[in-house]
Amino acid sequence: MTQRIRDVMSPAAVSVEPMTTVTRAARLMRERDIGDVLVAYDCDLFGVLTDRDIVLRTVADGRDPDDTTVGSVCTPPPVVTLAPEDTTDRAVELMRRHAVRRLPVVERGGCPVGVVSLGDLAALEDSRSALADISAAAPDH
Repeated sequence: MTQRIRDVMSPAAVSVEPMTTVTRAARLMRERDIGDVLVAYDCDLFGVLTDRDIVLRTVADGRDPDDTTVGSVCTPPPVVTLAPEDTTDRAVELMRRHAVRRLPVVERGGCPVGVVSLGDLAALEDSRSALADISAAAPDH
C-alpha cells in the first residue's frame, strides 16, 4: 500500500549541529530513546549520526567522545533524503539502493522535518510482521 512519506514519517526528528560532541549526541539519543540524530546547521542537512556510527567511528577507533564532534563521525554528505510528498515506494527503493535503514525527510530548501525508518515501512506493509512488532515494542531500559 503506497502512501505519502508525510503520513508515515516520525516528525519529531532530533538534530544537532556538526560541532556538537559525540557524548552530547549520545545522551540525546538515550533521553529521546532514538537511534539517530540529524546533523544540521540551520536548515542545511550535513549528515546523519547513528548509534552504529558512534560505536564504529568513535569507540572502536579509540576516539574520545567528549572531544570528537558529530560532524567528524557522522554519515557524510551527500545524504540521501526524501521529501514529505515522496511515496513509501520511493523510500523502499532508496533504502535498497543505498543500503540504509533510515532516511531523513526534508522540505524544499533542505530543511529537515522528520525521519522515516525501515520499521515505519514494515509496520505499514504488515502490522503483524516481526520487524513491525520490534519497531512498535517499548524500549527495554
